[in-house]
Amino acid sequence: MMQIIYSIVSVLWMVYVFFRVKQSIHMLQLNSYFNNRLWRWMTEHWSKVVPVHEWLALLFALLLLFLAWNWLIFVIVLLGLFVPRNKQEKKKLAVTARVKRLITTIAIIYLFFLATSLHFIWNDYPLSYAGLVIVLGSILTYGVVLLANLMNKPIENRIKAYYYQDAKRIINSAKNTETIGITGSFGKTSTKFILDTILSSHFNTLKTPNSFNTKIGVTITIRNSLKPYHDVFIAEMGAKEPGNIQEICELVGHKYAILTAIGEQHLETFKSLDNIKKTKYEIVETLPADGIAFLNRDDPNIMSYTPKNQCRKVYFGIDDQEADYLASAIRFHKKGTTFRVTNKAGTLDADFETKILGKHNVYNILAAISVAWEMGVPLAKLQMGVKKIQAVKHRMEIKKGFGNLTVIDDSFNSNPTGSRMALEVLSSMEGFKVLVTPGMVELGDKEYSYNKAFGEYASDACDYVILVGEKQTKPIQDGLREKGYPEEQLFIAKDLNHAISQIQALNRQDAIILLENDLPDTYNE
Repeated sequence: MMQIIYSIVSVLWMVYVFFRVKQSIHMLQLNSYFNNRLWRWMTEHWSKVVPVHEWLALLFALLLLFLAWNWLIFVIVLLGLFVPRNKQEKKKLAVTARVKRLITTIAIIYLFFLATSLHFIWNDYPLSYAGLVIVLGSILTYGVVLLANLMNKPIENRIKAYYYQDAKRIINSAKNTETIGITGSFGKTSTKFILDTILSSHFNTLKTPNSFNTKIGVTITIRNSLKPYHDVFIAEMGAKEPGNIQEICELVGHKYAILTAIGEQHLETFKSLDNIKKTKYEIVETLPADGIAFLNRDDPNIMSYTPKNQCRKVYFGIDDQEADYLASAIRFHKKGTTFRVTNKAGTLDADFETKILGKHNVYNILAAISVAWEMGVPLAKLQMGVKKIQAVKHRMEIKKGFGNLTVIDDSFNSNPTGSRMALEVLSSMEGFKVLVTPGMVELGDKEYSYNKAFGEYASDACDYVILVGEKQTKPIQDGLREKGYPEEQLFIAKDLNHAISQIQALNRQDAIILLENDLPDTYNE
């Protein structure tokens, strides 16, 4: 009878493992399926890789093993493992075909754990042996995911190579389709959606969806969606290490390139700003002789790099009067933004209005206007396209929330320049200004200084600050306090739910909430 009970417990343990594996795969996905990146995250967050209650379960199991109290092993395991945890995920796991293949491999590995446990139970081994298998199987969840990902790597490489060649064949056969590549440390996704909105008034367009900006993401878009009738294909290009953008460029064969901005993002992999500049400029260096590069003249990092490619270069800007396309008379208001655009050639001088906010969005729209005008889109369609632009979800998106309060949702990631611009917009609004943020990550050695500066900017822009995660937000706290920000206007939340509770506790109907950055709570401690 006891063997049957212990067998049921072992099966229930597999249910627990399912949820632990899901968390582990989620983190692997957030780290772009790179084992080295997940391992780096694991070394910095051991308390999340192996929760305290699992360590306690293991210690009790070992103690009882030596005392030979076998009947208590499974009780301790159950109490130790099945501790209820209420954690709200802000960014869900995307169950892709790759994830399904990974789950299959992981399932095979864990079936071995289960078989071993049941073998000990039904063959009269000390029951503590089965208990130890269960506890170790729980503690090693992340290790199993790393192993399964490594085992699947040859298969994934073959699948990606096939997809890439098929995508290359499809785009080469699309003779009438012109490709526009967009990259930058920030602003590329917003610029892509803006450009698509404007160009679609005059052309049949296709864009990479959401944040599909990797080589495999662009490949999937081409294979699934590119048709001979598309006039324009807009490809967003992201990079976390040198060579990433060049690979995508070699696939799509773009004629136009937009470089929105260059900043110190992903320094953990790039190591230096010079490497970031060189990588972002791959989109320019790979243009054909008749290609056109559209560059942000106000960005010092863009202007400090000299490309070798002699293709035509068109500059857009707000501050530098030498820009080929210049935006001026910018005004922010409750309904959005108005501004004027002129060009050096004297062929464009017109007013535009949009529903979205932020100086950085004016740059994004200006880049899109520059491309569209060079491609022959009429002025009336340009103005109508700009008016139709919708805020990209979670990027300076104005909406209602938290009890019908005004929310500026800029929660999709964060960078030093974008976060400062978001605070500038917040400071210009009328109302009780509240910032909610876990801070910025993946900034390498400069993470502390950038977050501290963010806190200093926030001290001037905000009436109230809610920081999510005590340890992660320490630099922001230092910046606020160095500027003499009142302690009674600062609240440090344990997690997302705690922050939401504090927003509601403020009970301010005139509150304007800026949500800045949206990394999962697993990054916060």
